Amino acid sequence: MPDTSGQGAAARPSRAAGTLLGCATALAGLVYFAVAGTLLGPFLLWPRTRVTARRLLVAGARRLAEAERWRRTALFGDRFPAHRASDQQVLRYLGGRISSGLLCAVVSALLGFGLMLAGLLAVGVARGTLGWGELVTQVVLGSVLLFLDVQGLFSLAALDARLARECFGPGERELLRRRIGELAASRAAVVRAVDRERRRVERDLHDGVQQRLVALAMLLGRARRARDADRADALLAQAHREAGEVLAELREVAWRVYPTALDSVGLREALGGVAERCPIPVRVAYEVSGELPSPVETAAYFVVSESVNNAAKHSGAETVVVAVVRRDGVLTVRVRDDGCGGADPDGGGLAGLRGRVAAIDGMLDVHSPVGGPTTVTAELPCV
Repeated sequence: MPDTSGQGAAARPSRAAGTLLGCATALAGLVYFAVAGTLLGPFLLWPRTRVTARRLLVAGARRLAEAERWRRTALFGDRFPAHRASDQQVLRYLGGRISSGLLCAVVSALLGFGLMLAGLLAVGVARGTLGWGELVTQVVLGSVLLFLDVQGLFSLAALDARLARECFGPGERELLRRRIGELAASRAAVVRAVDRERRRVERDLHDGVQQRLVALAMLLGRARRARDADRADALLAQAHREAGEVLAELREVAWRVYPTALDSVGLREALGGVAERCPIPVRVAYEVSGELPSPVETAAYFVVSESVNNAAKHSGAETVVVAVVRRDGVLTVRVRDDGCGGADPDGGGLAGLRGRVAAIDGMLDVHSPVGGPTTVTAELPCV
């Protein structure tokens, strides 16, 4: 295991250095705006030169912003996405950084001054020049001021990080807009998946169960009209077999709608039922402790069921391996077959799975090169 205590000890000096360097870069930003504003101010006011002057102002501001980005990345460990801030964002960021950085410099100077006074107080105590009453007063006052000073530094550090996120990464509005888009897309995918599943169930009932029931009714009718007892017994035996096949197919269709075993015996036994019904060997490795949320169990079941059925019907696989593991609040479901591969990730069944998984903020990955093997991996958050 990594030595996290050593990493934390190493991170604290780097963050302190980053904070002090931020005070210097804030002063550099103030100087830049003062000089650039003085030199470019008249040109910014004149309409004919306003665009060029603004471009020059923003070009220098972007260099300062890149220096700030390097400071946050190198000394604070921040990782920003590939995102180019607009000119307005850069100017707003540097304006906020100037005010927060200079205020941080003032607070840091007060903290240093307080530490110096604490040293003088300690010297006075050692020499015996301070009375107990004055000592208690100074300690109480110094403790309160130290607490306020440290809290101010933490608040300014949080403000610095927030300003950097808003400039170098997607802002809160952009993140909210993306989240709304993801929820709208996942809701539409779920609606499509449910509609597709309903059509498949209707098709299975119409083309499978209904046709078998018609055949069963015809067999029973022929058995009633048969005049030979042996012929009637043979027809009844055939009808009995047909009734058993109808029940098996009807049970299969019902499990596609919702497996009741999830409610009665849990996900592990339900996956065992999938393995038993599959015509090819399926090995299931289940490493989950504790209970799982019902939506996660349902999504995991359908990922395994759909993937195993696809492998049995289309891949020509000889074996399928299913692994279900829970680590750090995430349930990972992996289904791997040794078939010919070439599965279409955007096909009807897999697209429906992707929508079902996205509805609970999960991820589905399908890796199926031509020649195989095919691996379907789903990561389902259990929070």
